[in-house]
Amino acid sequence: MAIIFVRVDDRIIHGQVVTRWSMEKPCDGLIAVNDKAATDPILKTALKSASAKKVLIFTYEEFLTKMEQAVNSEKKYFVITKDPITMAKLLVDEKLKIETKTVNIGPQSARPGTVNINNNADITAEEIDAYEKMAQQGYNIDFRLVPDGKSVLWNDVRNKVLK
Repeated sequence: MAIIFVRVDDRIIHGQVVTRWSMEKPCDGLIAVNDKAATDPILKTALKSASAKKVLIFTYEEFLTKMEQAVNSEKKYFVITKDPITMAKLLVDEKLKIETKTVNIGPQSARPGTVNINNNADITAEEIDAYEKMAQQGYNIDFRLVPDGKSVLWNDVRNKVLK
């Protein structure tokens, strides 16, 4: 299977993804799914320059047309979304096939109305619903910035944030 790692990260592509996680789970390229990044030439260029690896940046709708090709590729890819709502749509609604049932959660910056889950992981009520949606489908939600960083699992904190 070609999708070997999935991550939610509000910075999308940056040094931690490219260096730390790709050393832990070697890959051939990164696929970012984010409408704004895919349609903003400056942001797209900046994200592509963050890695020496192949970087593909798609809108959600564009990725849906490329998803089967990515899954069936002989290359190994990471799929990264900026938010858990998009990731839940891909994994649960669109049934994106991935190598593992783990969803890595990187930085989710504090915003008004968020609840803190872990270091740099602050989530909204709508995001809580997305995490729960993925968990109900058997995905392990792992809030961890880098491979050797502190891991906080959704199953261990969900009762604190679910109402």
